[in-house]
Amino acid sequence: MTLEEKQAQLVGFWVDQGDELVAPMAGEKKTSTRYEDATAHGIGHLTRVYGTRPVDPIERAQWLWGEQARLQRETRLGIPALVHEECLTGLAAWQAATFPTPLAWGASFDPELVEEVGRAIGSSMRTLGIHQGLAPVLDVVRDPRWGRVDECIAEDPLLVGTVGTAYVRGLQSEGVHATLKHFVGYSASTAGRNHAPVHAGRREIEDVLLPPFEMAVREGGVRSVMNSYTDIDGVPVAADPYYLDEVLRGRWGFDGVVVSDYFAVDFLQSMHHVAADSAQAAALAITAGIDVELPSPDAYTTLATQVRDGSLEQSILDRAVGRVLTQKEELGLLDADFTVAPAAIELDSPEHRALARRLAEESIVLLSNDGVLPLDASGAPRIAVIGPNADSAEALMGCYSFVNHVLAHHPEVPAGIALPSVLDGLRAELPAATITHVVGGEVEGEDRSGFPAAVTAAGEADVAIVVVGDRAGLFGRGTVGEGNDVDSLELPGVQRALVEAVVATGTPVVVVALTGRPYALDWALPHRESGAGLTAGLGSVNSPAPSGSAATEKRSLPAAVLQAFFPGEEGGPAVAAVLSGAIAPSGRLPVSLPRSAGVQPYSYLHPALGGRTDVSSVDPSPARPFGFGLGYTTFTHEQLTADATVGAGAEFRASVLVRNSGSRAGTDVVQLYAHDEVASVARPVAQLIGFQRVSLEAGAEQRVEFTVPTERLAFTGVDGVRRVEPGRIRLWVGGACDDEETSTAIEIVG
Repeated sequence: MTLEEKQAQLVGFWVDQGDELVAPMAGEKKTSTRYEDATAHGIGHLTRVYGTRPVDPIERAQWLWGEQARLQRETRLGIPALVHEECLTGLAAWQAATFPTPLAWGASFDPELVEEVGRAIGSSMRTLGIHQGLAPVLDVVRDPRWGRVDECIAEDPLLVGTVGTAYVRGLQSEGVHATLKHFVGYSASTAGRNHAPVHAGRREIEDVLLPPFEMAVREGGVRSVMNSYTDIDGVPVAADPYYLDEVLRGRWGFDGVVVSDYFAVDFLQSMHHVAADSAQAAALAITAGIDVELPSPDAYTTLATQVRDGSLEQSILDRAVGRVLTQKEELGLLDADFTVAPAAIELDSPEHRALARRLAEESIVLLSNDGVLPLDASGAPRIAVIGPNADSAEALMGCYSFVNHVLAHHPEVPAGIALPSVLDGLRAELPAATITHVVGGEVEGEDRSGFPAAVTAAGEADVAIVVVGDRAGLFGRGTVGEGNDVDSLELPGVQRALVEAVVATGTPVVVVALTGRPYALDWALPHRESGAGLTAGLGSVNSPAPSGSAATEKRSLPAAVLQAFFPGEEGGPAVAAVLSGAIAPSGRLPVSLPRSAGVQPYSYLHPALGGRTDVSSVDPSPARPFGFGLGYTTFTHEQLTADATVGAGAEFRASVLVRNSGSRAGTDVVQLYAHDEVASVARPVAQLIGFQRVSLEAGAEQRVEFTVPTERLAFTGVDGVRRVEPGRIRLWVGGACDDEETSTAIEIVG
C-alpha cells in the first residue's frame, strides 16, 4: 500500500454533513474536503449514511451499495468502506425503532432483555450494510448535573458492566461491531460540565470507571472502543498511551480498533492546547493508540507527509492500518458482494415494538404510592391528565434518538414511526374513563398562564395525573442531553409549581416524571428512613427529616410518584399500563435520587465519610437510594446464607429466601450488597455484588442463589495494585442499597 492508501483507511467521511448541529463543534469543523478527493485512494469509514438526515432507508441502501461497488471498482485496492451509525436507543435512522434510553436499561436490572434489544438493533443495521455501532456508553454516572446522564446505564460499575456487556453481545451476535464509549473518565468531569477536566484519583478510575470497560472487553469481546473528550489530571485521553495502549491493549488484551470521538483529534489543538497544529495533534493521537479519525478527514490527512519527512515512524502508521484492515476482514468487507441492495426492510417491526414495550415496562420505577395506584377503573372515573409531557412524543426519547437528534432540525418531516404519548396510552388503556387534557405549562420558561385551567380540571376530576420532566436535545436545545448540563436539580421551568398547584386542589395527584436525569423530588415524596443496620461510622446514614420541617409535620404531597427515564416509542402505553395496574412496576433506581444539586457529586458507593456524619452540617443523603423501587405487592427477604470462608480469587455462594408477601403477582429485583469491614483503604459502605429479577405469584417463595467471584470485591491498594484482600465481608439483601433486611458475613482468606 502507498502512504496515501494507508492514510485513507484511517479516516472517515461525513458524506451528508450539513449545517445541522448533530455533533459537538460540527458547524465549526465542517470538512472542506471534496468527497471525490477524499476517496481517491479508498476510505476507512462512511459516517452516518442513514443517521444525518431523514432519508428513505431503502433508497439510501441502494446508494450505499452502489458507492461500495464503486470503491471496489475504481480505487486501486478495491477496499470497501466501513459504515458506522449511532445506535444508543436503536438505530438512529428515519423509520427505525426507538428503544428506551440506557438509564432505563439500568432501571430494568435485566441484562438478558437488553441483549435481545441489542440483537434486534444489530439485525436492522446489518441488513442496511452498517458494520459498526457507536454504543454502548459505559460511563459510570458520577454527577446527575451532567447532561449526558440519560446515555449512561447506572452509577454502579457492576450494573453498568453487566448490562452494557449484554448489549455488546446482542449487537455483535448480528455481525455488527459495538463501540464502547467514552473511554475513560468522561462522566467524572468537574461540576458535571461537558468536556470539563477530570480530577479523579487513580483509585476512583481503576475501581469505579474502568471495570465496565474491562468487562465488555474480557467477557463481551467488544471489537471497537472510542476515546473520551476529557483530560485526566491534565492529560487528554486522546493523547494518553497509558489508557489507550497500556491498560486497554496491554493489560486487558484488546485487539480491536480504537476510533476517535468526533473531532477529538483536532480538539488536542483547538481545545486542550497540547498540540501546536493538526500535524502534531495527529501524531499525538495515533501514537497514543487512536487508529481511526472520525467523523471526516482532518488531522490525519497529515500522516503520509509526516512519515515521509521522518517526524512519524512508519511502524506507527502501519500498526493502525493493520488493525483497520483486520476489522474489515472480520466483517467480511474485503470480499463482500454489493451487486444486490436490500429491496425492503421493516425497521420498526412488531417484534421491535414488543421488545421496546417490555423494556419500558420493566424500567418504570414507583417512588411513592399511598394506595391510589393502580387506578380504580370502575365506575367511569374522571381523570385529568395535565403537564407539558403528557401529550409529547419527544418527551419519551433521549438525546440520541433520531427524533430528538436529527428530526428536530426537520420539523416538516413526520417521525416515521408510531409514537403514542402518555395521554394516548391512557385513553387506550382506560376506555371507560372520562379523560380531560390540559397542558398547564411548558417544560421550560416561567409562563404560569396555564395554571388556572390545570387547577380547574384537577378540581373536577377523581384523580389528576401530572406528567412533567425533560425535553432532550443538544447544546442548549432542551433541558438534558449532550451539552445541556445544569447547576440545579429542580425540575426545569415552573413544573414544580404546577404540581404543587394541582396538589393544592385536594384531588389525588399522580406525578409521572419523564426525565433523562434524576431530579430532586424530595418535596414530592414522603419521608423515608433508610434501612436499619447500616451506619456510616461517624453518625447515622439515615435520612433526616425534610429540610425546614419537623418529622411529624403533615405535608401536602402527591398521592404517588412514578419515574420513567425516557422510555422510548412504547413508553406512553407502558406508563399507562403501570398506572392502570395491567403491569406491576418492577424498575429500580439505577442512580440515587438526589435532594439537591449542592451536595453533588454523590454516589451510593461512598465511604463512611462520604455519607451523613456528625462532623458536617451538610447531609448528602439521597431522597431515594440506589436500588429503590416499589411495586403493587410486597416482598420479604429472609435467611441469607453464604459460604463461611472463601479463598481470595475464588468464588463464593450465597442464597436468600424471597417471598411475595402481598396479594398479587409481581417481580422483585433481588439485590446482594457487601461491605468490607476493615480494609487497607476506605471502602464503600455498600457495594452491589449481585442481582436477579424474580417473578412470584402472591404467597409464593423461592430461594435465590448467587455465585459471586471475589474479584467483585477487589480494589486498588495503597501500593497501587488491584487485589482481593483477606478479611470479613458483611453481606445483606434488602429493598435498596441501604436496606439491610437479612444479613450474614463471609471471611476471605489467603
